Amino acid sequence: MAKTKALVTAVLALLLVQIGAGQARQADSATAYSAPQLKIGSGDLLEVTMYDNPNLSGHFRVDSNGDIVVPLLGHVHVAGGTAEEAATLIANRYVDADILKPIDSYATVDIAEYATQGITVNGEVRTPGVYPALGVRMLNDVMAAAGGVTQAASSKVIITHRNDPDHPITVTYNPEALTPEIPHVQIFPGDTIMVPKAGIIYVLGDVAHSGGYVLEGRSTLTVEEAMALAGGGEHAAAMNRVQLVRTLKDGSRVAITIPVDRIFKGQAADVALSDGDILYVPTSYEKLVSEQALTTSLALGSSILLYKVALH
Repeated sequence: MAKTKALVTAVLALLLVQIGAGQARQADSATAYSAPQLKIGSGDLLEVTMYDNPNLSGHFRVDSNGDIVVPLLGHVHVAGGTAEEAATLIANRYVDADILKPIDSYATVDIAEYATQGITVNGEVRTPGVYPALGVRMLNDVMAAAGGVTQAASSKVIITHRNDPDHPITVTYNPEALTPEIPHVQIFPGDTIMVPKAGIIYVLGDVAHSGGYVLEGRSTLTVEEAMALAGGGEHAAAMNRVQLVRTLKDGSRVAITIPVDRIFKGQAADVALSDGDILYVPTSYEKLVSEQALTTSLALGSSILLYKVALH
């Protein structure tokens, strides 16, 4: 019996909340990112503009050989180069062919459609996948194309630019907030958007609002805060023997009795919760629920409501 009490005491010590502990946040460097110099590929649609020569201008699709067919020149190989390099090449070709004089041969090339470099969206969105990049797009447009975020999505979105894969950036994206947070971030062809899953705390049993609470903007929540979010215990709730069930790193579970009534009175230390923790509030004079019953309850995903908690 003494060993059991010692074990419970040790586990509780690990769960004691560290009030005031700050969490480092990654700086939002989205606005400092410049447009990448993307390479032209087969299937891309180029818009070629020849200065003061509209008859030589137009939209040209890159064929399977990497060529475009331009007026009076015929095939020009542009695949593998940038838009700027293609413009210089076309201008020089007109001069070399004695069609234009150097002073009159000035070209600009824009990539109107990217056929080979889509935008990848994965994680907690309704329709993950690769989406075509018809030029540079805004973050919100791409997210809308992916069906928007799920209820379990974090409010932090990770963007990895194709030309800078070692330095992903994190931005706040929360269109469902009372004051929507939608950053004006450009997404380029070849970029990847990852929407992580937010932490979820489950409060079940004899409470006013049983369900899962999605934690946005913070990684921890205390027992007292979780009970407040759940509307507190009902009249018959046994607040002196609330069960905290936590899954450990090795996959095993530990159940600890938490005296929530004493926490409310300031007579016991509050306890920090982690992602996936379950608080079960039993009804007085009834036998405590077994671990198997808890697992069964959580398996009924459709019957567990998810609440987003915008905490910062």
